[in-house]
Amino acid sequence: GKQKKQKYAAMKRMINLKDKRIKEKDRAKTQKKKKEDPSAIKEQEVAKYPSCMFFQYNTQLGPPYYILVDTNFINFSIKAKLDVVQSMMDCLYAKCVPCITDCVMAELEKLGMKYRVALRIAKDPRFDRLPCSHKGTYADDCLVQRVTQHKCYIVATVDRDLKRRIRKIPGVPIMYISDHRYNIERMPDDYGAPRL
Repeated sequence: GKQKKQKYAAMKRMINLKDKRIKEKDRAKTQKKKKEDPSAIKEQEVAKYPSCMFFQYNTQLGPPYYILVDTNFINFSIKAKLDVVQSMMDCLYAKCVPCITDCVMAELEKLGMKYRVALRIAKDPRFDRLPCSHKGTYADDCLVQRVTQHKCYIVATVDRDLKRRIRKIPGVPIMYISDHRYNIERMPDDYGAPRL
């Protein structure tokens, strides 16, 4: 049989913008670099941390706890057969108010019939509904933005990527599910369920 010839990717050759064939008006102008003045004062923007951040914990957090709930947190709670509000109270030993944003609600509605039980739980009157004013309905960005602005929430999620993003924000505890119960991380040891 015939042996197939291998074709390698051919690169398109680009004309250099300083080439003589290019007209003067289209030619790239050489940019002169400005020398930095060593005596000039360099301005650097540093993120301001709120005064409630004493040591590494947020001292402003206290009962009743406002807990921002993510889509998958409700789903995993159903799978683990946990009542959301009661399990939160068992975890933190205090009154808990689960909060749900418009973006999370929209995400649950988009998921359709498979998640109708989760949607019914989210519409529970014990849940606080938080209106969103931003564009788009991506729940993760919405939760991160809200938590960055207001450090009065605990975020309840099982999503690894969202946990990773929230760990970068100081003073925001994370609630998650493990061993058929709720646990909390980044809270002082005298509050809440034991860390595993």
